[in-house]
Amino acid sequence: MSGPRLIVGVIVMGIGVPLTIFFLFGLRTPSQFLTVAATTFLAWGVADFLATILERPRLQNRSPGMALKEDLDRRRGEE
Repeated sequence: MSGPRLIVGVIVMGIGVPLTIFFLFGLRTPSQFLTVAATTFLAWGVADFLATILERPRLQNRSPGMALKEDLDRRRGEE
C-alpha cells in the first residue's frame, strides 16, 4: 500500500469520515474525535490488508484438484 492509494486512505479514513461522524453524532471532546479517527483508520487498514490477500491469484491457472495434488506432492517431497 503506497502512493495515491495511501494518501487517499489517510485523508478519507483518517480525517474525512471521522469529522463527519464527529459532527453528526454531536461529539464534543478531542479525545472522542481521536477515538473515532483511530477506529476508522484501523478498520480501513485491516480491510485493505484483507483485500490485498484476497486479490492474489491462488490457483495460478490450475484447477482446484491440480492445485491440491501439486501441494500434496510438494509436501511428500519435503518429508
